[in-house]
Amino acid sequence: MDARPDARTIVGLLADRTRLRVVAALALGAGTLEEVAEVADLPLKDVALAARRLARAGLVHRDGHALALHSERFGAAARAAAEAEPAPEPLSDDPAEDAVLSAFVRDGRLVSIPAQHSKRLVVLHHLVRVFEPGVRYPEREVNALLAVWHADVAALRRYLVDEGLLTREAGVYWRSGGRVDV
Repeated sequence: MDARPDARTIVGLLADRTRLRVVAALALGAGTLEEVAEVADLPLKDVALAARRLARAGLVHRDGHALALHSERFGAAARAAAEAEPAPEPLSDDPAEDAVLSAFVRDGRLVSIPAQHSKRLVVLHHLVRVFEPGVRYPEREVNALLAVWHADVAALRRYLVDEGLLTREAGVYWRSGGRVDV
């Protein structure tokens, strides 16, 4: 069979420890059932069963005891999955801001706090929107809201106050800057 497995199929196949070890041994240069069994430290029977399953899925070419991994199919499946993935929703209508936010925000989390002041400002203006204008927040609640974004809530809190986006008095914070969505 000359199947072209998709990324989901490949991940499912490699979720089995024996098949994963067979693929690893083949990728490292083993070329026969016996060599794979030795390199992967697996019983020959288990290697044969795994190789049969991998061959049916199109990841391995099997000719008697000789095996060859179709390693190019891993990359092809990854590229196809990436192409099928819908484009992410922009985080800002402004393309320059969206570029900065896309670099620092992944899956609704801040992957790092930008060191460059101009980029940090873009991120902070984005983050401050979680605070409702006119609402007063105890520090505990500010920390909880910021922890959703990044573990270093103290740094984020300090940056938001320093940039005039939040104001603090007696342990209570309120939004004092940034754009407001209407």
